[in-house]
Amino acid sequence: MASRALALFRRLGGSTPGRWLYSRLICWQAPYFASIRPTIERLEPGACVVRLRQRRAIQNHIGTVHAIALCNAAELAGGLATDATIPDAMRWIPKGMTVRYLAKARGVLVATARVPAIEAGSAREVHALVEVRDAGDVVVFDADITMWVSPKDPS
Repeated sequence: MASRALALFRRLGGSTPGRWLYSRLICWQAPYFASIRPTIERLEPGACVVRLRQRRAIQNHIGTVHAIALCNAAELAGGLATDATIPDAMRWIPKGMTVRYLAKARGVLVATARVPAIEAGSAREVHALVEVRDAGDVVVFDADITMWVSPKDPS
């Protein structure tokens, strides 16, 4: 059975208005993500694609997208990709994140997360790898997010 987030994306994600609505619902559930006004473009087991655009509210003093806004996009993409990948009997939480700022982040940005297949079983670390690219397909940021994946409580 698919996660609730993946099942909802499968219902709504086939159209532009549906992806917009889905993105707003995710931000309603986890309000901090709303600060970057993301659009979840794709969600499937093993992958998630999130789009955001530069605007004043997420800019830094040099006129580029702020580092923490990029981290926010990476955590959203990595978290949704992990959620869509884990078995129903498992749960996840971010444990740590290593990031690299590789180029000036400007304009429309696309964060793509990849997560390996995850089998049910004992608790372990899983790595969600995220790249953020600009409109010229330049990688401006990447992240390795360590997710703690563990069995759900039986209660």
